[in-house]
Parts: sequence; C-alpha cells; structure tokens
Amino acid sequence: MAYLGNQPALSYTSFAKQDFTTSATTSYTLDHPVTNENEIALFINFVRQEPTTAYSASNTNLTLTSATSASDDMYCVFLGKAVQTVNPPNGSVGISQLSATGTKDATTFLRGDNTFASAGGANTPAFMAKPSGNISISNNTVTKLLFATEDFDTDSDYASSTFTPTTAGKYQVSGAVQWNTDTNWDALYQGRLFVYKNGSQIFRNDVDPRVSTGDVPISLYNYINVAVDMNGSSDYLELYGYVNVDIGNGALSNFWQTNSYFTAFRIIT
Repeated sequence: MAYLGNQPALSYTSFAKQDFTTSATTSYTLDHPVTNENEIALFINFVRQEPTTAYSASNTNLTLTSATSASDDMYCVFLGKAVQTVNPPNGSVGISQLSATGTKDATTFLRGDNTFASAGGANTPAFMAKPSGNISISNNTVTKLLFATEDFDTDSDYASSTFTPTTAGKYQVSGAVQWNTDTNWDALYQGRLFVYKNGSQIFRNDVDPRVSTGDVPISLYNYINVAVDMNGSSDYLELYGYVNVDIGNGALSNFWQTNSYFTAFRIIT
C-alpha cells in the first residue's frame, strides 16, 4: 500500500521500559535522558504515579516526592523516547562538539560557516580622519596630505596620516580634498589625488582645470575611491595630493579642512 507524505521515522517501535532496584531514597537514574517528567509513565507497586506531583524528571535524573523502600516494585515506560525534544544539559556543548575553527575570545563570534571571526567581520578594521586645519602646500609638488584628527579608528594602526590595518583583506579606500587658491588669481588650476601603498602610487584621479573669470579665488573638489588588498601586517596606505597653478601671483594653494577626509574599511575577509 502506498504512503503519502513523510514516513514516520519510528514506525512500529516499541516503548522502552526500565525496572528499578528500589531502596530508601528519592533519587534514581534513568536509562534514557528526557526533557521532563511527562515523557515517562512511572509505576510504583503497579500504581501509575502523577507527573510533577509524585515525581519529576530531567535528563537522566528521576526524583520522587516520597522515598521508596527496598520492598517496593518500581518501573517506568519511556513514552516514545521523544526524538529531537531533549534539551542538552547546561555546559554540555563545547567547541569540540561544534567543530568550530578559529579563535574563541571576547573579540570574535561564531559565523554560519562554523568559524570564529572578528566581532566586526567585514567593515573592520576601519578608520576615518580629517585635517585639523587648512594646510598650504607647494605648487607643482606631489605632497603627502596630513590628516591629524581621527573621527574613528577600529583595530588599526593609524599614525602620521598613515593607515596600517591589523587584519588582512580587501579594503575600500576613499579620500576627498577641497583645493582652494590662497589669493584672488586669474589662474589655470589643476588638482590631482593619489593613493599610495607602501610608499608607491597605486591609484590617481585628476580633476578638470579651471580658469577664473575675474579677480576671485578658485575652488576645486577632488575625490578618489579604490579597493586595495592589504596583508594585515606591514602594508600601509597614504593619501597624496598635487596642485598646479600655471598663471598667478604666488606658489601656494590651500588644502582646506572643510570637505576633506581620508578613510578605509575592510570589505572582504
């Protein structure tokens, strides 16, 4: 005869019975763990006892309300030996049962792939820094941009405007600078922004030159965004800038504090 639906896993399985050797005690050990006293039928001198009132049970521990005597006959029937309903005892599950890999400590968590990872996962380490004030830089000179004020810094080494992550991975690196001439010039003005890794340029972005039409300062905004692989130990990142004033009365321009920043965060472990 055909069967529709999921076939019961314990079809035609007999209930298990346990006979006890009684004594003047209230504590006994069950052959099989249970969640509570409702999962067994307990008989003393062939009279079924009421769960909770006459006895309690948890895991393999059976506790009677009143002590038995050595002459009593006591047995229990496990009511189906409940499948997938038994709670593991407190403290019985550890790392060896989970087969988890990685380091378990206050800074990690257990991921779905059964590995311990940094509590931040992706997006950490990360930092964001800004200049502490407007900074003048020389014309026609590639210059390291100094960011002295950190908005945040998580698990990284950020010093002297240099970001050294402590965790390997791919990082999203971004920077933005607002360039401004320091006097009212009629000038051809060009700005460039560079990402340096370990002292060498790896990415560059140029902004279109502008010419002022009157005796007014020129302002230019430059932005850079790139993904960079970092080894999490010795690799470091820096932001460099360059400005060029072809016509004018001076050799300086301002790297303004307003709208300027340098930031990086891990996007792939």
